[in-house]
Amino acid sequence: MTRTGTALPADPERATLEKAAAENFPVAPFFLPRAWRTDLMAVYGFARLVDDIGDGDLAPGGADARLLGVPPERAEDRLAVLDAFEADLRRVFDGEPRHPLLRRLRPTVRRCSLTPEPFLGLIAANRQDQLVSRYETYDDLLAYCELSANPVGRLVLAVTGTATPERIRRSDAICTALQIVEHLQDVAEDLGRDRIYLPVADMKRFHVQEADLAAPSAGASVRALVAFEAQRARDLLNEGAPLVGSVHGRLRLLLAGFVAGGRAAVDAIVAADYDVLPGPPKPGKLRLLREVGVTLRGEG
Repeated sequence: MTRTGTALPADPERATLEKAAAENFPVAPFFLPRAWRTDLMAVYGFARLVDDIGDGDLAPGGADARLLGVPPERAEDRLAVLDAFEADLRRVFDGEPRHPLLRRLRPTVRRCSLTPEPFLGLIAANRQDQLVSRYETYDDLLAYCELSANPVGRLVLAVTGTATPERIRRSDAICTALQIVEHLQDVAEDLGRDRIYLPVADMKRFHVQEADLAAPSAGASVRALVAFEAQRARDLLNEGAPLVGSVHGRLRLLLAGFVAGGRAAVDAIVAADYDVLPGPPKPGKLRLLREVGVTLRGEG
């Protein structure tokens, strides 16, 4: 509820937070300390909402746009809503934000001494999604992941008070890998949004045309390309995996879950013979649990 007691602002807040249950990885699992869960859910609310704005997946009715002060005639203008969202984010640090998810974030920012940069990175990534739909090289894609994925890991380290330069480097590798895996799982869905996150240079190398990605099933060239990118993701996960052993207790289990989730997703892609076009290959729970054990033991 808002301070005035009206239900309108609370509805989009609840709709956004409820999406946590459908994420590939647990957002704030039960085994974490309550304070961490509260702060991680506040960060999740921000990240989920900015992605929903960028993807055009806001709750029907335009409530989020109204909360951010966007006039009704511009409620469908994603760049306008992102601009308003950025302005409201800045109020988290020096004023009173309008959106309830950003009001929820404010105590976390103060308690954990968070800076605006990772939040601004996530907004910049979604703004880029409105302007850039193809990536020429792998380095171009990595630069996008620096905005779209790596800030999330940095925020987890900041919330848990465990950030160091080396941990941030390892975290960046894990987050970039998870983003690449998600892109591989969602080739067909992204194409429906007129976005392709497979680097153009790699598509040319493997003789893949955009039309090949619209087929109901992947041909040999697409499978070879997906295999190539999946190995890149696996290598990044292996590079980042020592992060797990650098922390202790329940945080170690959380981070192991992220790494294991990425490895299990790559294994699911392999098990599908790299055919990601019919739908995203998903790992089973037993496979995921096995990978958690392997990661915790420092194997793999």
